[in-house]
Order: sequence, then C-alpha cells, then structure tokens
Amino acid sequence: MKPRILIWYRHDLRLHDHEPLHTALKQSAIIVPLYCFDPRQFGETHFGFPKTGAFRAQFLRESIQDLQRSFQKLGSALIIRVGKPESIIPTLIEPLHITSVYYHTEITTEEQVVELALQRSLQMHHIPYRAFWGNTLYHPDDLPFDRSNIPELFTTFRKQVEKHANIQPALPSPQTLCPWHLPSEGSTPTSPPSTVEIGDIPRLGDTLGDFNLQPIVPDPRAVLAFQGGETAGLTRLQQYFWQRDQLRHYKETRNGLLGADYSSKFSAWLAAGCLSPRYIYQQVRQYERERVQNDSTYWLIFELLWRDYFQLISAKHGDRIFYRSGLQRLPIAWKQDWQRFDLWRAGKTGYPFVDANLKELAATGFMSNRGRQNVASFLTKNLGIDWRMGAEWFESTLIDYDVCSNWGNWNYSAGIGNDARGFRFFNITKQAQTYDPEGSYVKHWLPELVAIPAARIHEPWKLSRDEQKQYGVRLGVDYPHPIVDLLQSAATEEKRYKEAIARR
Repeated sequence: MKPRILIWYRHDLRLHDHEPLHTALKQSAIIVPLYCFDPRQFGETHFGFPKTGAFRAQFLRESIQDLQRSFQKLGSALIIRVGKPESIIPTLIEPLHITSVYYHTEITTEEQVVELALQRSLQMHHIPYRAFWGNTLYHPDDLPFDRSNIPELFTTFRKQVEKHANIQPALPSPQTLCPWHLPSEGSTPTSPPSTVEIGDIPRLGDTLGDFNLQPIVPDPRAVLAFQGGETAGLTRLQQYFWQRDQLRHYKETRNGLLGADYSSKFSAWLAAGCLSPRYIYQQVRQYERERVQNDSTYWLIFELLWRDYFQLISAKHGDRIFYRSGLQRLPIAWKQDWQRFDLWRAGKTGYPFVDANLKELAATGFMSNRGRQNVASFLTKNLGIDWRMGAEWFESTLIDYDVCSNWGNWNYSAGIGNDARGFRFFNITKQAQTYDPEGSYVKHWLPELVAIPAARIHEPWKLSRDEQKQYGVRLGVDYPHPIVDLLQSAATEEKRYKEAIARR
C-alpha cells in the first residue's frame, strides 16, 4: 500500500521548490495537502491591533484559492479547515489513512508552539512527522557556521556565506498527483477517504477568531494591484525580469516611491511563500547569462541575503527580537504616547514625507523600503515612542508582513538591533528632498498640498500666511503643524539613548 502523507501548508503556499511535497513524491506517496485558517492568526496583537489586517487577509485568501486551483489541475484537492492545526490534523489521520505528516518548520514562538503541540498529538497517535527548512535562500546545513554561531554583524555574515556556502537548486513542481480521495491500493477502509469533505475557504466578512475580515476596495493610487498566489507571483517575476527588463536597473531605481517597477515588489509573495527565494535566485542567474550581469543583479540577491540574515538571527536569539530592550538589551525609556502614535499612524504628523508614506500604508497595505525606514526613524528617534507599537502596526497593516524581517528591521531602526551603530536617525526633510525632489510622491498622497511648489513642499510649516493663501492650504486646518521639532526632538531622544547605554 502506498504511503499517504499529509502536507501541512503554512507560509509556503506554492508547488515549486517545496521540499515536503517533493520528498513525499519521491517516496511514491499519495499526497494529502491541507491548509488551516488558524483563528489565533486573526486575533489581536499585544497593543490591540488586528494581527492580520484586511490587505494581507485578502492576499492570503487569494493565495489559498490559487493553491487550491493548482492542486485541482494536478488531479488532487487542497483540504481547507478553520481551526487549530494541532487539533484538526489528528482528526484526519484515521479517515484519510495518513501514514506521515510533513511540513515546513518556522522560527518564531507562536509558530513553534503550534508545531510542538502538533508533534505531541501525532506522537500520541503513533504517526511519524518530518519538519523541513524551506524559507531561506541558503539552507542552514550549507552555511559555514551552525545557527548558534551566526555572526552578529550582517557584513561578516554576508562575506562568509558568499565565500563558503552554496545555494541548493530550486526543486521542480509536480506534473501530476494521485487523487487522495480514492482508497489506497489494497486497502479496505470502512469509511473511504472520499467521505472527507474538502472544505471551503472563508469568505471575507466571515469571523475568524475575534477579527471580522472585511473586503477591501482597491485604491487606484496604489503602486501595484497585489494579487495573492503562486501564479501571480511567478507572473510578476516574469514581467519584472523578462518582459519589462527592469532587473538591469534595480539598484538605481530601488529607492523609488511611485509606480510598479521601481522595485521588484516580490516581498508579498515571498512572505506568503508563493515565491521561493531559491527560484528567484535561479532566475537572476539565468538573467545574468542571457541579458546582463551587473550591480543591479547582484543587489537583488544581496537583499535576499538580508532576508536570510533576519531569519537566522531570529532563530539564534529566539524571543529576544520581541523584547522592549531588543537584541542589544538596551533599557531605553520608551514612551507609549497614544495621542502622538495615533497621529503618526494616521499620517498627521505635519511632516509630509512621513504622512504620505503612512497614508499609502493605510490605503494599500504597502510602503516602499525607503518609506519604512523614514517612518520608523521618526517614531523612535523623534517621538521616542515604543518601537513595538510601530512593529505591531506594520504587522497588522502590511500586505508583505514577514515576522523576522519586520521585527528585525524595527530592532535596527530603534537602535537596539544586534547590528545597530549608535544613535542614527533620518533627517526627514533631507530624505524627502533627496528621494522626492519634486514632491510628486507627497502630492500623490496628500492632495491638499498639491499647489505648493517643489521647493517648499517638504517644509510647509515655513509658508507665510500669504503663501498659504496663495497655495490654498491653511496650516493647522487643511494640514497639521509639525507635532515635534525635528532636530530638537532627535537631540532629546539621543540623550535618552546615551543614558540607556550608561545604565546597561
């Protein structure tokens, strides 16, 4: 009788480069794929935000629909359930005659707790399981150091990895599958697997946990109409690399703010596991052979390596990335000033570059990397607000939220990360003048400032009353006054930072 292996899908919503699936097929197993909508992922964060906001919920739902269609095309079916995986999977063992459970392991606490609970339950049922690593470009087994010795500095990590480690080839997608709903060869089940319901994907508007997911209306100002799923992710890569030939200019354009192609925008598909980093790497190498090899092609791989670094540092330090004192254990006296935090997340700080980025996030679930660095710096280095509030807001709102990258980057921005280099803050005005010199981005998201000329757009607080009248904007009415002085607030926060260093 063929083995029947249940593949538990999590943040790996694809067929290509999927080692649990590939390994099971090499064993001539009948594949039983499962995805559980875990209500715990639709509850609230510590600070009371929805853990999964509407944009990511819709992207997830689309990704599951796409995976469902992919399995149907191969002659199989994706089982859908709503509930805790550690409770649901054991109920499927007997009716589906499951012989093993395979899945991709994850790194951080909440996911690990679920894995451990499932393992205990499977052990009680005497069902073997196997966890695979599959979310990074480099496999940990191929690194020149073990996980407990991951270098604390990214540059050290990068140089050693680039010199001493190899990247495994991406695994192919299956071409056909045996339908799991037919009885196993030679078996005589009293309740054949065909009686097990496939299940339905929850609709937006259904209640999962304590969070009611509502449909979203796409904003026409968005940089890209993100569509969830492996099919859409592969299409985006094909367009960006091969049809529009944008990879050759990636390093020069990656700090852009407007339009679909200033960067790859792969992050949402990577976060959901719809795209494999090894597949992207493979495509970059093919592009270098067939088109051009330059700083831009290297830089995209370089940023995949940053993603690996955050994953591995999180694996090394565990919960530490979530602690208020961060990886550096720095006891900064962070404030939980909700009045100013609400102005920040609503895009009402009085600094147009900050506000435009936060308006984009609220309206679309996306923000550029340049924008993320600036708004994080402003929250922590100018407002002195608890960085975890910002990290949780991003967790709730970002369509491309990745736990390790998000919390690792916030550690870094707050100056408490392992690779932090003292008190470094972004001068918001200079950043805006450098990356949005004509004010096109600010005016795109703050139409109330559209008449202000480029030379004045990033410092509207300097407009005289006559100029305000001329440009049709009333400070304090149509657009807010700055909630802090940029340089004075940074000096205050730097003093608190140094005091924390002295206390450590």
